[in-house]
Amino acid sequence: MNTFGPREFQLVLLRRMADHQPGLVERARHELGASVADMREANRRWQAMVRSPRARGSLARYRSVLGEPESTARRRIGDLECDALLWPVPLWPDLRFEVLAAPGGAVWNEWLVRAPGAAGPELRTEEDLRPWSCTVDEVAKSFAPVRPMEGTAPTRWRLAFTLPGGRPCVAEFTWGLLQRLM
Repeated sequence: MNTFGPREFQLVLLRRMADHQPGLVERARHELGASVADMREANRRWQAMVRSPRARGSLARYRSVLGEPESTARRRIGDLECDALLWPVPLWPDLRFEVLAAPGGAVWNEWLVRAPGAAGPELRTEEDLRPWSCTVDEVAKSFAPVRPMEGTAPTRWRLAFTLPGGRPCVAEFTWGLLQRLM
């Protein structure tokens, strides 16, 4: 791997997802024509970029790896304004990698979201909550009210909510994509 581009970035996403969905990751890795060693090397290189004392800022790093975003929009979240940048992710054609950046380029959030105009899944029951089928935002809207919880790693999120019928549930996400119910 001489370059680090969208393919390698997708391997980085998969590397963290492999903890919970090794079968899905294996199929996706084959779709990318990558070996386990390729995935590990991509992750090693990504971590080196993130931790380097000469590292670019997060937003500049995403632009250098993924190119210019497919779209950019100004977004208000509460009292704060930020830029939402979206990049396509070929493994998940109905999703986009979203980076929320403050004025000046500081990255607030980075995760997978549904692509603008793409139909999301209908989420009504526990059976609808299949791995890799939905995003944090989709679960939050479908099963409101939800309680955000700390994830087990920097790229992980958890939501606690109640399923129809009254059963409490916790959904775990990696890079914003549902991995499992706990």
